[in-house]
Amino acid sequence: MKYDPGKHHRRSIRLEGYDYTKNGAYFVTMCTYKREFLFGNIVDRKMLLNELGKLICDEWLRSAVIRDEIELFENEFVVMPNHIHGIVWIVGNDKANSMNVVTGDNGVTGVGATGRSPLHGEPPRGPLKKSLSSFIAGFKSVTTKEINKIRNTPGASVWQRNYYEHIIRNDDELRRIREYIINNPEKWEYDKNYIQY
Repeated sequence: MKYDPGKHHRRSIRLEGYDYTKNGAYFVTMCTYKREFLFGNIVDRKMLLNELGKLICDEWLRSAVIRDEIELFENEFVVMPNHIHGIVWIVGNDKANSMNVVTGDNGVTGVGATGRSPLHGEPPRGPLKKSLSSFIAGFKSVTTKEINKIRNTPGASVWQRNYYEHIIRNDDELRRIREYIINNPEKWEYDKNYIQY
């Protein structure tokens, strides 16, 4: 199939011109493909993780160990039957790497090479290194691979293509979002991702 920009376009839901490598706290939500219940069930207003849900939880926390720029806390994350919520802290990115620094058309400075960049001759594409998008892409990639191994479904989609994010701007927002995350299983039937079968 030939690429047609009139038909094959994806609108970014990120804040235009914002530097997502910037230190700060970000509230993220990622939903499963077609909102499929993959990670367990809510029973008596508590989330009971299945094998896939435990994998998601373990990989989320492991991400902070393997990525120096990320901090994640157990009480700021919840796995639900068909989505996850979490707060991602980007730390230690104040100084740009002196090698491979580029400035994009929007004036945002970032590292030129990413895991999805071509090797030679083309401008970089894909998420900037040490950015929120880079973290999400890596997390989705690893968990998709592991889930598909467990289910014996190579190449199957696990996550929706995009994700929701909110830049946390103050302590009051942080407090409200933490409460939302902690209370999410108790309010499952009111959640927009709730689907009754």
